[in-house]
Amino acid sequence: MSGQEFPAVPRQAEYPHAKHFVLHLSDTHLLPGGAPLYGHINNAGYLRQLLASLEAAGTKPEAIIVTGDLTDKGEPQAYAALREIVDPVAERLGTRVIWVMGNHDDRANFRTELLADGPSVQPIDQVFDVNGLRVITLDSTVPGFHYGEVSDQQLEWLAAELGTPAPHGTILAMHHAPLPCILDLAVLVELRDQEKLKRVITGSDVRTILAGHLHFSTHGTFAGIPVSVAAATCYTQDLVVAVGGMRRQDAAQAYNLVHVYGDTVVHSVVPMVQHQTFGAVDAEEVGDRLREADVVIAPPGSPTTSNFVF
Repeated sequence: MSGQEFPAVPRQAEYPHAKHFVLHLSDTHLLPGGAPLYGHINNAGYLRQLLASLEAAGTKPEAIIVTGDLTDKGEPQAYAALREIVDPVAERLGTRVIWVMGNHDDRANFRTELLADGPSVQPIDQVFDVNGLRVITLDSTVPGFHYGEVSDQQLEWLAAELGTPAPHGTILAMHHAPLPCILDLAVLVELRDQEKLKRVITGSDVRTILAGHLHFSTHGTFAGIPVSVAAATCYTQDLVVAVGGMRRQDAAQAYNLVHVYGDTVVHSVVPMVQHQTFGAVDAEEVGDRLREADVVIAPPGSPTTSNFVF
């Protein structure tokens, strides 16, 4: 076959583009009218900044999941302030917003202001279908207290929901993270009786657990399932405080990008602080470079190089 040339075959990237993309943020702690938290933390401004940067980048998540402590004291006017900030952006992006109860929230006001429902104080557990990806929100709050707990009735409901697998698996979203607390004082507000939850989700199609509450980014596993905690958008915990102590800081606010692939879920932490940027490469140039290297990224839902399919 001397002298015969064969066309080069482009190399396929190890993974296609993500099948699903959702935005995960937590602990906005809004006050009525968007007033500053503790008189000086511009939490409403931080939330506006976050959403504006996403919109400017052309980011279009299928859902925005907010894992609790939406307000600081649960007032109706605080939920109204939250919706005034989030709803217009979500509408322009064509995305749905999935709200999760937190210990600073009020169930009755949450229902009336965010769900247009009656002012019940029953746990707010919901199921959403995000284009084949199931999102289950589990209310881990205990009215009047800051620790978390999930009742036996809620666990029975969750087990029944998980009894039928979703086409692309399930994301479980809750406020209290089923993870160890690395700050000693935080054990007072941890999720209690975690073994009960572990028994329900072990062997299920839950692919990842999203949580908040801790006010810093952290990750681990629970029942063999990845757990991702989004840092707060209002203030965070200083993790280099003197050993054994706890100290808040108006810094290190962040949120997470969640990309769901056929056989993995990727959580990426995005700091909210504005830094000087450099070395930008636009989408057109990225495409040119990939073509020059004979590399292609398959569209969402395509097999990976290991031929995994949904």
